[in-house]
Amino acid sequence: MAGEPQQLIDEIYEAAALADQWPRVLGSLASMFDSDGAVIVSSQRDASHWVCTPSLAQTLADFAALGRPELNPRPPRAFARRHPGFLTDHDMFTEEELQSDPFYVDVLRPRGLGWCAGSTIFAPGGDTLIVSVERRLSRGPFSGAEVAALDALRPHIARATTFSARLGLERVRAATEALGFLGLPAAVLGGRYHLLMANALFQALIPNVFRDQRERLSLVNTSADTLLADALARDAIRAGGAVQSIPLPAAEGRDALVVHVVPIRGAARDIFSSARALVLATPVAAGLAPAQQLLEGLFDLTPAEARVARGIGEGETVEQIAAGLGISRQTIRAQLKSVFAKTGTHRQAELVRLLNGVRHFER
Repeated sequence: MAGEPQQLIDEIYEAAALADQWPRVLGSLASMFDSDGAVIVSSQRDASHWVCTPSLAQTLADFAALGRPELNPRPPRAFARRHPGFLTDHDMFTEEELQSDPFYVDVLRPRGLGWCAGSTIFAPGGDTLIVSVERRLSRGPFSGAEVAALDALRPHIARATTFSARLGLERVRAATEALGFLGLPAAVLGGRYHLLMANALFQALIPNVFRDQRERLSLVNTSADTLLADALARDAIRAGGAVQSIPLPAAEGRDALVVHVVPIRGAARDIFSSARALVLATPVAAGLAPAQQLLEGLFDLTPAEARVARGIGEGETVEQIAAGLGISRQTIRAQLKSVFAKTGTHRQAELVRLLNGVRHFER
């Protein structure tokens, strides 16, 4: 073992408040135990996410791409033990199993891996966290002394990850309330796209516009709900999903709405918060397009793309925008194509509806 345990403990508690520090902390943990890398996996109902050292990123991505998490026998063995400490491969499998199991033979060993020391942490709110230190096959299994050292670190890891989970949810709650102050009905969806929390304006739309169902949030309007289900499914299977905008026709007692589904990304969401997506409901109203800086910030548009989006929002054609800016129509079309991709829209009419709703951010 290398490194100072106290320094690592300090880093662990720093990551509790700054989630983007976890890859660095996991790197220190792996280095201390002469290992290739480390990972924290969060199982949230039927969804799993992870944060890891860069050395393990490709292996985890390749395994996830198979779409068969059941091939990994480690989690069910560890869950069954409910051991309040770290377990090694030999604690969970016989030597015969290690030599024949497809996960070890086909996934780990071709990549030079094969030994781990892992622990499960049952966090408040129903999430289960798996902390695993991964070592190359040639280095040999973890010793009893190394497991004892990891066990000494486990309470600090458990406290830090639990704090991160609670802090992440509080940040999400604060965000939905802040959007309420801006006049925007907002809700946050959890791992299975069920309603995790919502501000008062969004709650007022239940059950006439939205249904808070156990399996997932749904829309009363069946046609719009089909689009919502598709948007959620696309976010579930595609990394870095874009904003999806769903028009909702006017009904008795309310104006037409646009429902925006915004994926929540980043290391903090991936592990320490059940939040999966933000849902906004904005009224459709005529008016000027939102300010260019607002469009740049909300949708990560370049200044040129934001100018094009604003022009479309104000009713200009591609030709008019090109003439006004003194550049070619081909350039404007290329920028508009990028705007569509970043805003999750596909036609100019959809973009206009989205921008009309975004105007309410300027209140």
